[in-house]
Amino acid sequence: MFQRKPTEEIQKEQTDVWECSADGCNVWMRDNFSVKGQEKQECPICGSDMVKGSRNIEVVPNPQNF
Repeated sequence: MFQRKPTEEIQKEQTDVWECSADGCNVWMRDNFSVKGQEKQECPICGSDMVKGSRNIEVVPNPQNF
């Protein structure tokens, strides 16, 4: 009668991100969703510098170019 649809496996891959450098602030954002061409990023929450890092997260395509 009611059947569940088969769930698709969530694809994850190593993705470049910007991470807040402040202790106690755990803000991060994907590099491909940030403004391109900037060497430095500022945390939108606490205003501290953000540093490049990487995380194993879900694949999300970004069709827009900033």
